[in-house]
Amino acid sequence: MTMANLNHLLFFFLFLLLSLLGKQSMSDDVVVRVGVVLDLNSTKGEVAKSYILMAVSDFYAVNSNYRTRLSLFIRDSKDDVIGAACAALDLMKNENVHAIIGPQRTTEAKFVAKLGEKAHVPILSFSATSPFLSPNHHPFFIQTTQDDSAQVKALATLIQAYGWREVITINEDTDYGNDLILCLIDAFQEVDVRLPYRSVISPSSKESDILKELNNLKEMQTRIFLVHMRASLASKFFVLVKNSRMMSEGYAWIMTQGLSSSLDTIDSKVLDSMQGVLGIRPYVQISKGLEDFERRWKTNLTSGKANYKTFGLNLIGLQAYDSIWALAMAVEKANIDNSSFLKQNARESKVDLAAIGVSEIGLRLLNTIASTRFQGLSGKFYLVKGQLKASTFEIFNVIGQTKRIIGYWNTKKGLSKEVDDIYTIAYSVSKDNLKQPSKDNLKQPVWPGDTTNQPKKLRIGVPARDGFNEFIKVEWCPRTNKPKVSGFSIDVFRAVLHMLPFPLPHEFVPYVTKNGQSAGTYDELLYQIKLKNFDAVVGDTTIVANRSSYVDFTLPYSESGVSMVVLMKDNEKNNIWIFLKPLSWELWLAIGAATIFTGLVTWVLEHHVNTKFRGPPDQQIGTIFLFSFATLTSSYREKVVTNLSRFVLIIWAFMVLILTQSYTASLASMLTVQQLKPEFVDVKEIKRNGYFVGYHNDSFVRELLIKQFNIDESKLKPYRTPEEYDEALSNGTHNGGVAAIFYEIPYIKLFLSKYGSRYAMVGPIYKTDGFGFAFPRGSPLVSYISRAVLNVTEDTDKMTGIMRKYFESQTTCVDGSAEISTDSPSLGVYSFGGLFIIAGLTSMFSLLIHVVKFLHFHWPTSNIVPAEGSFWLKLIELVKHFYQKDQCSYPFRKNESPLNPKISPDGFGASSSIDDKQNHSRTSSEGADNVDINDDDENL
Repeated sequence: MTMANLNHLLFFFLFLLLSLLGKQSMSDDVVVRVGVVLDLNSTKGEVAKSYILMAVSDFYAVNSNYRTRLSLFIRDSKDDVIGAACAALDLMKNENVHAIIGPQRTTEAKFVAKLGEKAHVPILSFSATSPFLSPNHHPFFIQTTQDDSAQVKALATLIQAYGWREVITINEDTDYGNDLILCLIDAFQEVDVRLPYRSVISPSSKESDILKELNNLKEMQTRIFLVHMRASLASKFFVLVKNSRMMSEGYAWIMTQGLSSSLDTIDSKVLDSMQGVLGIRPYVQISKGLEDFERRWKTNLTSGKANYKTFGLNLIGLQAYDSIWALAMAVEKANIDNSSFLKQNARESKVDLAAIGVSEIGLRLLNTIASTRFQGLSGKFYLVKGQLKASTFEIFNVIGQTKRIIGYWNTKKGLSKEVDDIYTIAYSVSKDNLKQPSKDNLKQPVWPGDTTNQPKKLRIGVPARDGFNEFIKVEWCPRTNKPKVSGFSIDVFRAVLHMLPFPLPHEFVPYVTKNGQSAGTYDELLYQIKLKNFDAVVGDTTIVANRSSYVDFTLPYSESGVSMVVLMKDNEKNNIWIFLKPLSWELWLAIGAATIFTGLVTWVLEHHVNTKFRGPPDQQIGTIFLFSFATLTSSYREKVVTNLSRFVLIIWAFMVLILTQSYTASLASMLTVQQLKPEFVDVKEIKRNGYFVGYHNDSFVRELLIKQFNIDESKLKPYRTPEEYDEALSNGTHNGGVAAIFYEIPYIKLFLSKYGSRYAMVGPIYKTDGFGFAFPRGSPLVSYISRAVLNVTEDTDKMTGIMRKYFESQTTCVDGSAEISTDSPSLGVYSFGGLFIIAGLTSMFSLLIHVVKFLHFHWPTSNIVPAEGSFWLKLIELVKHFYQKDQCSYPFRKNESPLNPKISPDGFGASSSIDDKQNHSRTSSEGADNVDINDDDENL
């Protein structure tokens, strides 16, 4: 035998030995039985089956050295909960499977999860996404997909970024559809998004039932819809949506993760009815391995399955693929040998629950799967408490037959246009530093109706009025016939929008008829919100109680209140009796009485010692009055001789000085300063006289006048413009006009800025809450707008700039007119009460001293009256003595000798004996009527 033949023989024996060893190795592999429950009649089930079979083949092609092998037993659930349960029971009892992949649906998974818990068989579902399938309730259930609760924050952020505050959810009436809505409610509440209505559609609904519900949705105010249903129902639903013309401009449709991940299985005709729809689904990073898998998968499906040619990579299929890989790794890692079930009770029935055994390796396999980590085709396989850890979501826009990616979202970064930003910045940004979501972080989508205009613009109603255009003005462009809205209220609203933390798309819609005239009152305009014709009302709308029963108001942006404006009377300078106006009639009377009283006191003090105050009775009365009023001007000729008289006149002169100066100043003011007096100062006077009252025809003031002021409705006249106000007030109550016009203070001030010289705001102010913006009851926008209103109104510079823009022509006459006093400008008694008291006390005190002295020196002269005479006789005797000239006084003694013994140091001329007094008395009495006429010419 040659050396060559020997080498060939040795090679043959070596090959034979290796072949025998290989066969022995294959025979030593541990086969682990695994069940698969799918709906094989559905496209999703068929796709998942193909992914699962490829996963087993690919895994052991890569890991040929593994000693364990998965053996699959596939069962059809027939899209039925009972069918899925029977299939799982069959696999557990008769096939002794140690794990089950599937089933597809949430309702099926809940039942099968209970069976897995009983048999200690791990159930791995790649498509059941209910957040209530947690290990706390189902310890042997593993979600190898992200549950629905992972997407709710992404959905809430997306809706918040576009500034939508109301969303209507549309879900199928199954556990899959209902479970997510409960999570959405909580997530939307955190971002102040309201769910005004929830539409629930049964998977078995007829087209007529769906159309009826769509028509109901069409009547609602909200145009933003969130759809959560399976592809089978969605295929029928969106076609009907398009036929109902709800896939047009002004609408927005968003799909949840489950439907978004199944779009590849939807017919192209259905996609045509979903143009402009937004979707959200987990992001799958493109890798070389994924591209190689896609190529091989499509190649395998082309043979005899032409209907699969158009299908791309399917997320659910990729998650099913990764589930097989995770299970195969766990089986190898758990060192599973051939093991059987511990039978609890053997019976002949294949579906007897009591006949299910308990897997000896189930718990160990469950823990091993939970700790398995690897990079799968769908992303990183990482379980947290039996659920796949949430990853990045991609947001796409359906355009044609493609899904254009417009952005990405994850919990740390939030929204981003590019996925690279997610991975490079996400882990360096804390949750507290996340910016407010903004649509600027997303690419521009194409919305339904083939438009880039964002849906759900707020239809804001604005009043169209003829007058007071400074507050709100509606103009129509002659070329486009579109409205242009401006004014103080509009500028304030725009400043408020600038303060909002989110965009608020809107359009102003004038409340007008077809011919451009006002369509109704302010109350009717606000009621359009309740009728859902407007989403809000912006304008000079006053916050009043009855309106708040059907709308919600923001905080006021302008103060308000109701008062009346009246015509001013003619100028007092044209009054011929104006010289009497400086002092009130009471004060004139008080001055006259005080003057006469002072003159009378002076006469008493001077009569018997001063020849100027003597003479016939008529002359003395004339002297009293002449002297009294002459003292007012210091032009009296009579000279007083007693110190008491001088003291009285000094105080009186001081009082007269103050009175004359005050009179002069008041009269000068009346003659030089324009003095206006309101025609009426009280609404009671107007009601009592039955005068007409004006009001603005679109205002709530009419109801106020009728209900609160009890003014007869027949006495009310409506007006529109300031010019009509001017004409009505000028005409007055007797010429077809009105006595007063009641309106809100901002309008009155604006009116007075133009006609302030002729009118005035008078009477009390009836308080209202001011101007506010109106929204539907319960609108989440009210709190945001109110906070923004506070920021704007507290910004003095901003508010001043807006006010100057529209009210720059207002002058100080506005405030001055508003503060005109309705009291008489004349000076009253009370103002000079102190002076009258001082002057009166001075006169009374002087008079009292004089009387005491007179009685002291002349009371004895009454002894001439007989003892049996009465007191009245003595008094008469004193009066006679008082009326006589006192010859002993200084004026009458100045020509006598200084040695005359009759001079008394007291100045009253007391004699040294009673006889002398009696002689003096007789002489005085006899010569009283023979007064020397030269006495009047004496220079005292």
